[in-house]
Amino acid sequence: MRWVWIGVFTLVALALLTPAAGLLLLRTSLPDFHSSVRLEGISAPVQIMRDAQAVPHVFAATDADAYFAMGYLHAQDRLWQMHLQRRIGAGRLAEMIGPSGVGYDRLMRTLGTYRLAEASYANLSREVREAFDAYAAGVNAWLETRRGALPPEFYLLRTTPEPWKPADSLVWGKLMASQLSGNYRTELLRADIAAALGEEAVALLFPAIRSGEPVTLAEAPPRESLSRLRAALPAPLGPTSASNVWAVTAAGTTTGGALLANDPHLGLDSPSVFYLARVRTPTLNLVGATVPGVPFHLLGHNGRVAWGMSTTGADVQDLFVERIDPDDPTRYLTPDGSMPFVVRRETIEVRGAEPIALTVRETRHGPVLSDIDTELRTLADQDHVVALAFAALTEADTTSEAIYLMGRATNWVEFLGALQFWVAPVQNVAYADVDGNIGLIAPGRIPVRADGDGLAPVPGWTGAYDWTGFLPVEALPQVLNPPSGRIVNANNPVVGPDYPHWIGHEDVEPYRADRIEEVLRNGRHGIDETAALQMDTVSVAARDLLPLMLTVRPDNAAAAEAVRLLRGWSYEMDRKRPEPLIFSAWLRALNRTLFADDLGPIFGDYWGLRPRVVRAVLTDRQDWCDDRATARTETCAEQLRVSLDDALAEIGAQYGDDLSSLRWGDAHSAPFAHQMFSRVPVAKSLVDLSIETDGGPNTVNRGNSRIGDSSAPFAHIHGSVFRAIFDLSDLDNSRFIIATGQSGNPFSPHFGDLVERWRDGDAFTIAGSPTELARGGNATLTLHPLKQSARP
Repeated sequence: MRWVWIGVFTLVALALLTPAAGLLLLRTSLPDFHSSVRLEGISAPVQIMRDAQAVPHVFAATDADAYFAMGYLHAQDRLWQMHLQRRIGAGRLAEMIGPSGVGYDRLMRTLGTYRLAEASYANLSREVREAFDAYAAGVNAWLETRRGALPPEFYLLRTTPEPWKPADSLVWGKLMASQLSGNYRTELLRADIAAALGEEAVALLFPAIRSGEPVTLAEAPPRESLSRLRAALPAPLGPTSASNVWAVTAAGTTTGGALLANDPHLGLDSPSVFYLARVRTPTLNLVGATVPGVPFHLLGHNGRVAWGMSTTGADVQDLFVERIDPDDPTRYLTPDGSMPFVVRRETIEVRGAEPIALTVRETRHGPVLSDIDTELRTLADQDHVVALAFAALTEADTTSEAIYLMGRATNWVEFLGALQFWVAPVQNVAYADVDGNIGLIAPGRIPVRADGDGLAPVPGWTGAYDWTGFLPVEALPQVLNPPSGRIVNANNPVVGPDYPHWIGHEDVEPYRADRIEEVLRNGRHGIDETAALQMDTVSVAARDLLPLMLTVRPDNAAAAEAVRLLRGWSYEMDRKRPEPLIFSAWLRALNRTLFADDLGPIFGDYWGLRPRVVRAVLTDRQDWCDDRATARTETCAEQLRVSLDDALAEIGAQYGDDLSSLRWGDAHSAPFAHQMFSRVPVAKSLVDLSIETDGGPNTVNRGNSRIGDSSAPFAHIHGSVFRAIFDLSDLDNSRFIIATGQSGNPFSPHFGDLVERWRDGDAFTIAGSPTELARGGNATLTLHPLKQSARP
């Protein structure tokens, strides 16, 4: 923040001295959508037409020219976002923002994300490498030929972008794999809880664990050591799961063809993680969501096939407690004797401070995670370190190959063939085609364990829990044209109890999937009905749990009024209604009442709404209603009354005592925080895209929050960042929207022009010939080769 403030004061001073000149300078950072540019690196003219939403329609003569154009466009609209994400992935954040970035840099250098991204480039096919090369050339062409200023963030931090390289694109996949596979943090939390309260408590507090499966801690360092490791980790890159995807055959639709709906859920930041684009070449017809920094369409359709994704929750990370060789601290013990650590030495440059030397050690299982903090270099007993086994940490990561080929698949067989190259993160990839087929596969490297199930850290020196390989492609969960005529996944388990392999235990609560299935069973659906389902706000969790909570006997007028309102509630998380706020605040307080006394300092990391766990306590485990901190034995009826009173007091302090005038939207708004400007009061208003929203953590229209945040426990920080409905009877009729806008530049009219439309469930098509687009008055940018091709 020190460097941000220096940049802010510099810009403010310049603006005061020459306000018009300063404003004009910053506005020159906006691209010219209607121009003609000659560039080196393309073989023929590329026509780029922007529609009313600033979505580019790219018409190119070759695939390489199209990828070049995508690099050029991403740099035009999202350069700062690209620059920041590659800095994070490379472990080079601190050299830009100072000491506050050191924690992430230590973690990324320890994981070796950028080094692995560089190495994986060589494992890709020639065609895919050429695509990355062309994309990088397009980014660099914009950097070298831009006529105006850089985006304003570069001036605030007084930094400049470096030339783009293919590894800068590939590292994004490593970041997403880390974010969507971060269950090692849960392993540490689970280990802490088991050590404090026992295995029975873990089984209650983590109900995704299969019934009857024990939680095996095995031999491990003292609990204090693992707790310190958990505390030393930087905050997660983002929430680890959630998304909705479903597909319905023509028999269940009104369109005459299959329908596929997808809305992936990630952090609601500005700009959005996704960027909409259309690409047409003689061999490509791609429409959908791209990621700035990456040349390919991650979600979309290709004229014949459409696909979407949700997170599987597969357990692809294990923590191995390694025993140091007592005779030689540079070695560790294995079943075959002592082995040396593989050692890498890294230097972290820190802006405004001295460089930090980091020694990274690796074992046969993976990098030593406990080396991220010097105090944890050896654990409390000086005899152990903790290594992370993570399926994504491989030089042979060919996930980009899978995405490249997926966009070219014309049928299910080719689609499966593409996804055999998928490594990480494990996703549920849903499929639909113009011939009426629907399918789903969960591709990726899912480990096969010699023993155990990855629930907690295990000893690494015995070999008993080692990974023996990965599930073969043919064993991965997959289905084509199920008898029901529909496929639904909302992060619920992708396989049933008869599936012979262990996938994982991080499935989220089933309420969204229950609601989607409930609605789909009720008649046939078209585009409008599918769009309405994506925006559905009925909370099945509230419908399931609230009757148990309403057994409370209120002892004051405010509590009685709250109960009256909740008894008449429709269970819709409507931003204009008081009931969602009362219910959510009550459930939040009830979690604190039930679990804070047992978990002690661990509670903050566990705190959530957790309706399934609360239901289990109120029905089967009422002993958890007793407060350990008191001499008497409390009942669940008492704790319901106490927590309701606490919730109403907290609501009253912030929103007033008139319950009927409360609005869920007062507490539940999406802030769309900007990584930099939202932290600076002078600039915050420039990027304020905050908007009240419907939904909640367990509705199809998901609005998740950080419940333990005392200042804004219900802020909508995680949800749908992209929505698409693919109409396989007419793919040009497919609908799309992203959460903010196409541009990442706060001075652009397209920085936040989609926010309200996104909130209200609006969407638009991305189609049209060049003639049709020109007739609509859309701006056209033409990229010409620097040298004209000689005529034959």
